Amino acid sequence: MSTKNLRLTPAVVLSSHTIGLAVIRGLGSMGVPIIAVSYQRNIDMGYSSKYVVEKIFSPHPEKYEADFIKLLIEYAKIKKQKLHLVPADDATLITVSKNKSKLNEYYITQCTDWEITQQFLDKKNTYYLAEKIGIPAPKTFLIKSISEIEGFAQSVGFPCIIKPCYSHRYFERFHKKMVKVNNLHDLEEEFLKADRSGIEVMMQELIEGEDTLGVNYNSVFVSGEPVIEFVAEKVRLSPPSFGVPCVVKSCDYIPDVVESGRKFLKGINFNGYSCTEFKKDLKDNKYKLMEVNGRHNRSGLLSTKCGINFPWIMYSYYNSQSITNVNSYRKNIYWIDEFKDTVTTGKRILSGKYSIIDFLKPYFRQHIFAIFDWRDLNPFVTRIINGFKMFVFKLYDITKKS
Repeated sequence: MSTKNLRLTPAVVLSSHTIGLAVIRGLGSMGVPIIAVSYQRNIDMGYSSKYVVEKIFSPHPEKYEADFIKLLIEYAKIKKQKLHLVPADDATLITVSKNKSKLNEYYITQCTDWEITQQFLDKKNTYYLAEKIGIPAPKTFLIKSISEIEGFAQSVGFPCIIKPCYSHRYFERFHKKMVKVNNLHDLEEEFLKADRSGIEVMMQELIEGEDTLGVNYNSVFVSGEPVIEFVAEKVRLSPPSFGVPCVVKSCDYIPDVVESGRKFLKGINFNGYSCTEFKKDLKDNKYKLMEVNGRHNRSGLLSTKCGINFPWIMYSYYNSQSITNVNSYRKNIYWIDEFKDTVTTGKRILSGKYSIIDFLKPYFRQHIFAIFDWRDLNPFVTRIINGFKMFVFKLYDITKKS
C-alpha cells in the first residue's frame, strides 16, 4: 500500500531503545511522523532517528506514573488532535494500559486493556493460565516466603532458576532477566535479594539446552483469531542461556509452537500484536511456554525485513479496523543486535566453546541489524556515544573506589 500522498496521523512512540527504534523505523518508513518519548536518555538511541520529528524526555513511567500521564495528556492538548500512542516496552505498557480509559480521550491507544495486560505481563498469571488450559510450561512456584523454598526445591530440583513476575523491574534492579541457582543456600539468598527490593519472584524448573532451542511466535489477533503469524528461531542470547536475543532467524511454522501460541492468546481473549516465546525441552521434546510479550519485540525489524511490517499493520488497523492479510514471509533471514552479539560472542570464542565461523555466519547471510542502517545512521552513532560515556563512568567509579 502506497502512503506517499497520504497525510498520516503522527505516532507517539513510548520508549526509545531497541524495541522503540524498530517501531520508529517500521512506521517512519511508511511516512508516519514520529514523536519519540524517552525516559532513559543515557542509553536510548531511537530518538535520534531521521524519522523522528520531535523528541520528548520524560520521567520514568512507573516510578512517576502521574507525572508521565500528565505529560502525555498535556502534549495531546497542545497538538489538538488524536495521535497514535504506542508503548514500546513493559514499563510504558503497564502505565498506559492502567490509564487507558483516560488516555483514550486524547489518543488512539495501541495496547490491551489492563485486565488482559495483567494476564501476560505478570508471569505468575501467565504460568497459572498455561497450566489451567493445558499448555506445556516449566514447573513453576510463586515464592511468598522463605519457609516455602525447601519444599519447592524438592519438587523442582537443582539447578533451577529464580524468575521475576515482572521481568523489567528485576532487570532494572539487578541488570539480568533471571538467575540460575545450584543449591538451597543460593536459592534462599537470591530470593531474599529480590524480596528486599520488593520484587515478586518464582522458582522455576530449568529447561536445559542451547540458545537455538528458543522460538518466537509473533502474531496479530483480531476478534480472538490469528490473522497474521510469523515464526522465528533464536540463534544466540546475550548473555547465553538467560539473556535477551542478540541473533534471531526467520523460519517456517513450527506446528506445536503455533498451536500453543494460538491457544494461550485465545485463552486470555487477546487482540492485537504479541510475541510469545517458547523453548524446546529435550527431556520430552515439547516446546514449553517461557513468556508472552503483548507489545512489539526486540527483533521487530526482522519481520519487517521479511515482509511483515507489524508496527504499520497495527497502525493501519487502529485507523480503519481492517487488516491486510499477509500469508507468507521470507525465511532464513537473520536479525542481529550488533552490539550485544559482538561483546557476548567474543567471550564465547575466547572460552573455546564457540568458533569464529559460527559467529560470522549470520553476518554473511541475508540479515538486518538492530541499530546500524546506512539510511538512518544517527541511532548507531548515538549508541556508540552512550556506550563510551557508560564505559568512562564505570572506569571512573572503579578508579574512585580503588
